[in-house]
Amino acid sequence: MRIIGNIAEMREWSEAERCAGRRIAFVPTMGFLHGGHLRLVRDAKARADRLVVSIFVNPSQFGPGEDFTGYPREFDRDRELLENESVDVLFHPSVEEMYPQGAQTHVEVERLSLPLCGALRPGHFRGVATVVTKLFNIVLPHVAVFGEKDYQQLQVIRRLVRDLSLDVEIVGHPIVREADGLAMSSRNAYLTGAERVAAVCLSRSLCKAERLFKRGETLAQDIVQIAFGELHKEPLAAIEYVKLCDAETLEDIERIDAPAVLALAVRIGKARLIDNRVLARKESGNRG
Repeated sequence: MRIIGNIAEMREWSEAERCAGRRIAFVPTMGFLHGGHLRLVRDAKARADRLVVSIFVNPSQFGPGEDFTGYPREFDRDRELLENESVDVLFHPSVEEMYPQGAQTHVEVERLSLPLCGALRPGHFRGVATVVTKLFNIVLPHVAVFGEKDYQQLQVIRRLVRDLSLDVEIVGHPIVREADGLAMSSRNAYLTGAERVAAVCLSRSLCKAERLFKRGETLAQDIVQIAFGELHKEPLAAIEYVKLCDAETLEDIERIDAPAVLALAVRIGKARLIDNRVLARKESGNRG
């Protein structure tokens, strides 16, 4: 596996691969890799001839008081995991390489960035959209794979690719869960033993709401209420939001008559956890 930290070198490698007619897949990460990341890596590898994975903890998507400084980092472990997956290139730039002094340009997907996590983390999705656009321009992938756990992020990236006419296919990979249902996340490392047990309330609430939907309930307020009620039973859970939205636009809905996403964010101890479930009739499919 080749490790590259320089933008010009990364672009030179990708241009050579493209000229040779090889298809490049890309998985952007912030490191501290877990089983969910590795599933994305395997998915991406099956879609192309060459695979690039990036590790870059992006400061522009962290707000004041958030965990940029304390975000878990373990590069040597991550490198070994990626080598074991036969990744071709690990792109690991510095903050100074990605954001040279005097940089003042940003990418913003306006409406999709406003609800859900965007309402509580102003500027977060501007940081995400900016760094992803930069990474696409550097790595030059044909296809990029993102996890569906970060559902709003995935929709933001799909929209920016469409709006900016970027020549990259965006693939969403299903949420990867632990045996007890907790969605895999680097921030799960913040959880203590008791908090880890409590965190299962997220997936439990989604399952309970989904069962209600499958029994025929379509009113948003009833579906949201059952999920909220299940979360509220857990004393360690500080609920930030429980929302039912259109699966593509992320606008609030009153009734499910097209694919919808039930999304939630909960703080448990130091960890801010998110999860979601797409609710759609089988005949409707999923526009997201």
